[in-house]
Amino acid sequence: MAVTSSAVLAFLLLIAASAFAAPPPPSEGLLPNGNFEDPPKRTDLKKTVIQGKNGLPKWEINGLVEYISGGPQPGGMFFAVAHGVHAVRLGNDASISQSIPVKPGSLYALTFGASRTCAQDEVLRVSVHPQTGDLPLQTLYSSNGGDTYAWGFRAASNVAKVVFHNPGVQEDPACGPLLDAVAIKELFPPRPTRDNLVKNAGFEEGPHRLINSSNGVLLPPRQEDLTSPLPGWIIESLKAVKFIDKKHFNVPFGLAAVELVAGRESAIAQVIRTLPSKCYNLTFAVGDARNGCHGSMMVEAFAAKDTLKVPFQSQGKGRFKTASLKFKALSARTRLTFFSSFYHTRIDDFGSLCGPVLDEVRVVPLSRC
Repeated sequence: MAVTSSAVLAFLLLIAASAFAAPPPPSEGLLPNGNFEDPPKRTDLKKTVIQGKNGLPKWEINGLVEYISGGPQPGGMFFAVAHGVHAVRLGNDASISQSIPVKPGSLYALTFGASRTCAQDEVLRVSVHPQTGDLPLQTLYSSNGGDTYAWGFRAASNVAKVVFHNPGVQEDPACGPLLDAVAIKELFPPRPTRDNLVKNAGFEEGPHRLINSSNGVLLPPRQEDLTSPLPGWIIESLKAVKFIDKKHFNVPFGLAAVELVAGRESAIAQVIRTLPSKCYNLTFAVGDARNGCHGSMMVEAFAAKDTLKVPFQSQGKGRFKTASLKFKALSARTRLTFFSSFYHTRIDDFGSLCGPVLDEVRVVPLSRC
């Protein structure tokens, strides 16, 4: 069959177009039945307890896992389900898991609603082989049960088995963490530029924000930069920091920022490349999220041997100020650290932790000290 020149030309143009086509968008959104709104069959439920390994659609369960509807519970308890109507509760040593397709070597963040349901010191263990992290749930950052967390992992193969596990053993076997939504987002770690040595300086690259996440997304403590759900940054403190977005909060620059919600127990850091004995200028913005957080705030910044305390009098109206710190590098790596000096709660809700907002962190070399 003869091939016309116009057909050949069209084929070549198609190849050229595909060569310059934009890369596929990153994977983002709820996991299959990630909000647990697809219920177990009636035959797979005994009161609230799910029966059988595959009783929860799209998930595999082990141990005592309950299917919970938000609101008042038998025995006088109340379970807040912030991201829908249904959730699951993990009893003693119970777990749920799901295998999902991923790209080997890529960085991902899981976002999920999680809260404790009893007075005990509950822990939620999250794992994607070979990485595991324990999230302490004793601290309630919001009084309405709407705490949302993010946890990062780097894919080791093309399939990731996501496991949520309650490693605790309580007197009441029904006690355990409540999990009410699970989503994923592929992250693309930014790099330093000629104009700024700080990676992800404005916190624009971060985890998926669940629908109804008006409380922001908590970044758990002790997150290393290689697998952090906030690329480039280390959460090196005992408590979480909060990732906030422009839709729900005041953000000084761009679309996102971080809120230091737990005083000195809520610290964020990054290690940057520097030249020994060379001087640099560190600048950053400090403000409030316009979320009712008020009072005398202070952010402390550390770079090499230099420190700076930045006071900020918040009226909760979304204002901010910029600060500057000149420092001399001592080695080829310099750690930048930020934390809040004081503890704060919202003026309209003393059960919700809050604090100063940090944004637009920049480091540029100086021609002379």
